[in-house]
Amino acid sequence: MNRSQKEQVIEELVEKFSSIDNFYFADPSNLTVSEINAFRGLCFEQGVEYKVYKNTLIAKALQRIQGDDYDAFDVALKGSTGVIFSPESNNIPAKIIKQYRKDFNEKLDLKGAWIQSEVYLGAENLDSLSKLKSKVELIGEVITLLQSPAKNVVSALQSGGGTLAGLIKTLQERGE
Repeated sequence: MNRSQKEQVIEELVEKFSSIDNFYFADPSNLTVSEINAFRGLCFEQGVEYKVYKNTLIAKALQRIQGDDYDAFDVALKGSTGVIFSPESNNIPAKIIKQYRKDFNEKLDLKGAWIQSEVYLGAENLDSLSKLKSKVELIGEVITLLQSPAKNVVSALQSGGGTLAGLIKTLQERGE
């Protein structure tokens, strides 16, 4: 790979790291080519992109974006590194890795993740990352919580309306 090709890859990574709030680093070093292709297929099915890059190119791209703040990923950028870009959901890559480990083998490890400007390092974070709620799920929960009191008031008025009308009718009949 010549210098201009490397620069092109770095620019591509800078653009992706800048525009996507969720990306994961995986360790594909223990996988065969067919296993990597199977994992890449799982990623494609879920709408995320998986690609293997050289660590130096990843580090240069992160340094251009974050300056020296990228140092948190120094530990993760050792050996072979595959990057999973998830533009929509913060938990789908973790779920994919977890599913792949369960269905195929335990050889694929999580090296680190960048979720909404937070850094997570190591495979021990895989379970907690897979349980994160996506933005859409959180908005849905907030809407449900906001609707709940209104639904309770409406149902109380509807059920109480019959009781109140019955009470008024009974009082009216007594008065006659």
